[in-house]
Amino acid sequence: MKDEISIINTAKHTIEMESESISNLANLITDDFAKAVKLIYTSKGRVIITGIGKSAIIANKIVATLNSTGTPAVFMHAADAIHGDLGLILKNDVVICISKSGNTPEIKVLVPLIKSAKNKMIAITGNTASFLGQQADYILNAFVEQEACPNNLAPTTSTTAQLVIGDALAVCLLDLRGFSSNDFAKYHPGGALGKKLYLRVHDISSVNEKPKVHLDTSIKNIIIEITEKMLGVTAVVENEKIVGIITDGDLRRMLTKVDDFSTLTAKDIMSPNPKHINVDAMAVDALETMETNGISQLLVENNGNYAGVVHLHDLIKEGII
Repeated sequence: MKDEISIINTAKHTIEMESESISNLANLITDDFAKAVKLIYTSKGRVIITGIGKSAIIANKIVATLNSTGTPAVFMHAADAIHGDLGLILKNDVVICISKSGNTPEIKVLVPLIKSAKNKMIAITGNTASFLGQQADYILNAFVEQEACPNNLAPTTSTTAQLVIGDALAVCLLDLRGFSSNDFAKYHPGGALGKKLYLRVHDISSVNEKPKVHLDTSIKNIIIEITEKMLGVTAVVENEKIVGIITDGDLRRMLTKVDDFSTLTAKDIMSPNPKHINVDAMAVDALETMETNGISQLLVENNGNYAGVVHLHDLIKEGII
């Protein structure tokens, strides 16, 4: 069995090989790439992406990336296509065929059928002189010198190259469409990623209690307010304006400094000019403010008036962290 150093060296060699191959792809970008992007962008149909074996897995990933960035795409397995699934391809669809060799039996059967239907075809292949390369309207060259596999057999570097070409297509199309973070949020409404893009402070603070006291509120009533509202904090408010904040920590520090707090009020122990955020701000911005200032609660305001509290735990619960 190889020792740990040998394993680490093999891993590094694999990464270096793939990195060099990916870097070389930039030298293989031609006018065909720009024309393919424009074809997809102006198409009235969808993008149908097909492949066989490991290329089919890469095709699925590219489909997912295109769909999530505003370009409708559908996966079609090359083997299934020649056994009934060819009906997936509609009149205005653009077809992308992915194949390292460009000469697999399934591709040789499928390509003429696509051509006969008059659909435009883009090839992602490592062999531009292949059957697929000769038949395609546009060729995206995904050539790699060799696989990272020591036997130069298992698809490794080649599939990484195909994936990078797909990412480059998606990003160029995203750029042409002026696809914004708001658009991205529309396609990713679920999960932490979507919430970071659309969840606002109001969505969180509006379901929380709204603890508040006034400048002359007694320590006893401050403790009651913080305890009942269960957020570990209360705003100090005058005429609905935030003038200070009192946290559990402020109360503990007060107890270490004085023996008799019966005459103390909110103005004696509060922190003035506390950090706050607008109700319309993004929840992720609230998180950034908390992290920057080392705090776990943030007061919320609306049109200059006190509107509630957002707590770090709320952001954890929503998956923002």
